Formats: sequence, C-alpha cells, structure tokens
Amino acid sequence: MRHLRAPNDDRDPPFPSGYDDGRRPMYEQSWRDEHDRPTPAEFASRYGVQEVPPPPRERRLLGVLSVLGLVAVAAGVAGFAAMRLPTRWTAALSANGSAEVTTPATVAPLPVRAAQTVAPVQDAFPTGAFASALPVVTPDQSMPLREEDRTPKFDTRMANAAAAPPTSARPPVQGVTDTEISFGMAAPFSGPAREMGHQLKLGIDLAFAQANEEGGVHGRQLKLYTADDAYEPTRTLNAMKELYEQHKVFGFVENYGSPTALISVPYALEHHALYFGAFTGAPSLRRDPPDRYVFNYRAGYAEEAHALVNYLVKSRKLRPQEIGVLTQQDAYGDAGWEGVSKAMHALRGGAGDAFRMSYSRNTVNVDEAIAQLRRQKHAIKAVVLVATFRAAAKFIEKTRDLYPDMTYATISGVGSTGLASELMVLGPRYADGVICTQVTPAVDGYASVTLNYKKALAKYFPGEPADYSSLEAYLTANVLIEGLRRAGPAVDTESLVDVLESMQNYELGVGSKVSFGPSDHQALHKVWGTQLDKTGQYHAIDLE
Repeated sequence: MRHLRAPNDDRDPPFPSGYDDGRRPMYEQSWRDEHDRPTPAEFASRYGVQEVPPPPRERRLLGVLSVLGLVAVAAGVAGFAAMRLPTRWTAALSANGSAEVTTPATVAPLPVRAAQTVAPVQDAFPTGAFASALPVVTPDQSMPLREEDRTPKFDTRMANAAAAPPTSARPPVQGVTDTEISFGMAAPFSGPAREMGHQLKLGIDLAFAQANEEGGVHGRQLKLYTADDAYEPTRTLNAMKELYEQHKVFGFVENYGSPTALISVPYALEHHALYFGAFTGAPSLRRDPPDRYVFNYRAGYAEEAHALVNYLVKSRKLRPQEIGVLTQQDAYGDAGWEGVSKAMHALRGGAGDAFRMSYSRNTVNVDEAIAQLRRQKHAIKAVVLVATFRAAAKFIEKTRDLYPDMTYATISGVGSTGLASELMVLGPRYADGVICTQVTPAVDGYASVTLNYKKALAKYFPGEPADYSSLEAYLTANVLIEGLRRAGPAVDTESLVDVLESMQNYELGVGSKVSFGPSDHQALHKVWGTQLDKTGQYHAIDLE
C-alpha cells in the first residue's frame, strides 16, 4: 500500500536510524511524549490525509437493528428446534416400531411459530424512514434435511410422526355420538313367534323412553334398531349384519332364542360387541368362565328345569320316572332337556333318563310326540314343556282328554302370556292348573318395580297389556342403562364391560340384588313360580 503525503511535499519523512528500506512512515514510530504525537488535524494537514467522518446515525441504527434481527431469528430457530424436533423424533421412533402404522407418501411441513420473527424488534424503535429499511426475516418453512439424513428410515419416521394423531384424541366409538347411543335387537317379527319379538321390543322401548325423557344417559338419547330373523337361524347372520354393519349399533340387547344365539353370539364376540340380556337360558351363553362380551339378566333354563322337577317331586309327590319332557328340536329344547336330566339324575342317584318327546321348531305339529307318549309303557303323570306357546297349547289341547289328570309345567321361554291367551281360547279347563316358571316378579303383583313398569306402560304405550316378556325386557334394559350411567360420558365397549363386571348388589327392585363379576355374567339366579287359574290369570306359587 502506498503511503499518503502532501502533494507539494517532496521531502522524505524523517525515519529513525536503523531502517534501511526507507518505507517506514513516521506515524508508526513510537513517541516518547504524548504532547509530541501529532493530532489528527495536524496529521491530515501535514500528509494530506483527510479524516474519515463517522457513519451517519441512521446507518448505525440500521446496523444495530440488523444484528438484533439476526439474533432474534437465530434464537427463534434454535428454540423451535429444541422444543419440536426431539418430540417429533421420539414420536417417529415409536411410530416406526409399531407394526400397525403404515408409511404415508409425503412428510407434512413443520409448523412455524409466528412469534419467532423480527417484527417485535421493529416496534422498539422509531418508525418512518428507518422502518422501510429494516430487513424482514422469515424462517425457512421447508427445513431441508442433510443428504446423509435422507435415508428411507428417517423419512418414514418423520412421516409417521406427522401422521400420528394426538394422544389425547379419542377414536370414534361405533353407535355412540354426542347425542345418541344405539343398540340392536335380532328377534322374530314375523312367523309363529312374532308376538315374542313384539313384547321384547316393547319392554326395551319402554325403558329407553323413560330414560330419554329424563335427559338420556349423560346427555345422549337411547335408540333401538330391530332386525327380523323370524326365529330362523338361517336368517340370523343377515339380521346381525344389518344391525352392526348398516345401522352401526353400539351393541345388542334382548336378542331372542337359543338356536339363533348359536349364530349371533359368535358374530358379536368376533366384533367385540356387547351382547346383553338375550331372551334365552341356554348354556351356550353361560360358559365357565363367561365370554367377556356376553351378559345375561335371567336365570338359565337348567335352573328353571331344576326348580320345576324339584317342585313336582317334593311338592306334588311324583316319582322322577313319572315325569316326561316335550322339547323343541333345536338348542332351546336341548337346553331344557339338559336341565331336566341333571335334576332327574340328582333325584334318582344317577339312574336312568327322563322320557323325551320332541317336535319341529316353528311348527305346532306335535302328533308324533303324542304318539310317543301313548306308546310309553309306564304312566306319565306330568310333562315339562320346553316349547313355544303355540306348540305347548296344541300339545295340551290334544292330550287333555286323553290324560285328564296330567300336570303340565313350562319354563319361561314358552312365553307365558301368549300361552295363557291360547289356552283361554280353547276353554278354561285347558288353562286351569298349568304351571309356569318366571324370571321376573308377578306382573299382577304390587312390587315397586312392577308398579313402575305398568305406570310407564300406560303412559308411553297406552292400550298395551302388561306381559311377563315385556317386563323381563324392561328390567334387562334398566340394568343396561345403569351400567351406561356408571361408565361415564366417555363410554366404549371395554369400559362398559369393566363397569358391569364391577357391579355389585345393585337394587333393581325384584327382591334379589343384581351382581356381576369377572366369573359371573348373570344378573339374577332366582326363579319364581306361577300357576294359571280358570280365568287365565297367573298366581304365585312357592317352588321351594
């Protein structure tokens, strides 16, 4: 660099001794005294060097602002990375380890925090001409990765992390909305057993109507969908699919029948759907230990049959071999037969089986059964009817004159109200003395729960008579509603099952208290006894 000097000064500047290059300027010499050192003005006049003025205040301010802006941006990016990236990498590693998570096609862009810009810094200084000169720095939203980081595994993890829902979000529950919980019932609404379907639906609708008028369950209204299987197992699967796959019900309540349950229960279990309070006492719904999603309200057919046989033997003084059984040719008949056989074996010390007759389901053709009865060598003085009410009434009609002293006893699956109506059409002598076990208190009694049922029936469905089947469905639905209330607003199948399994000593108003447990999914085990009189009315009898 060439040294500056005055234009008219051709003298060499004084250099100290010892320098031979002749190039060391005077202003680099050490000065002994401060007063001998030239001032900037003297230096400039002597050597022709002009003093450089300081930068304008505006440019200095701009520089300060630029530095502050860059510092703010750097701090924002660093803070964003510190808060976001470790969380996303952790979620990505967890998501990549799950076999159920698939890899999305793209990676969602990372969000940019609006607070990390230089805008807040600008507000701290005067606006105007300076504001237009301030740089506006925006963080890069693309956040490019290094090439060495762009491996398939890294991209997959980041994509999974972006696609994963928040941990606090609840997945939707089928059949449950903010305003409604829906249930389904597969039952006969056509064919010979259609009256049973009508009565069961009536009982559920009655309980739901009461609950809905009181505000529902945690603000949700209860709704029932029905599907007709005509009490034919070949139609049951389609009925279940209609309810669960088309109507999207939450679970099933009060399905009808033992043979149809052999189809509907496996379907419900396969879909982890609640199967609550079916109208059947079949052992297929009472496994040990119980199926997790199957709950029963009523006593089993084996318990009813055992109570009947004990009553006939101990109270009516009949010998076990004098008792015969009429069964329907399906799972319903088999379940009743099994209960009677166990009771017989217990009373006879394990010797011999009871005399069995049978007929085809959904028919009233009992002629072959009567022919079997007439061929029997030893006298049969009582018949347990494991049948539907029309077939049972037909059997009584055709044997009453042949065996005037015959005792007829049925289990609750017969449909006691329908049986009484059929027999009264034939005449009072056909109805008089017929015994029927029940799984509810007497319909014409004065228990609080029965009075509440009849009051609600008159209010919501005026003109409908009280019936044992609709009362059973009404009680079943009330146990279910109590479980839903205890499960809370965030109900799903698993939480409801857990709540039901913990329900102990719930006061339903039927005498015995309702209890469930992990090893017991049957609410009640009590069996009531009733007997028809000549007017077609049931009266309580003691089965003990």
